[in-house]
Amino acid sequence: MAVAVKIPLALRPATGGESAVDVEGETVAEVLEALFGRFSELRERIADERGALRRFVNIYVAGEDIRFLSGLATPVPDGSEVTILPAVAGG
Repeated sequence: MAVAVKIPLALRPATGGESAVDVEGETVAEVLEALFGRFSELRERIADERGALRRFVNIYVAGEDIRFLSGLATPVPDGSEVTILPAVAGG
C-alpha cells in the first residue's frame, strides 16, 4: 500500500532534501520501517534505541494524531498521507 510521508524542513537533510517520500506500509510502524530503510539517518532522529517514537516527535495519519489512535499500530490506508512533526522549542 503506497502512502505519502511528508517530511518537515528540520528532517529534510536526512532525506537528501526530499519534502515528501512515497513508501509502502499498512501500519505506521511499517511505514516508518520503509522510510528508515531508505533514509537510515531518520531512525535516530525519530525513534529511540528501543524503536519507540521520541517524545518530541508527533505523527499524523490523514491529519489525526496517532497518539489518540493506535500509536505505531495505527492502520494507514492506501493513498493516505503521513505527516511527521518534531516539536520545536526555542526562545
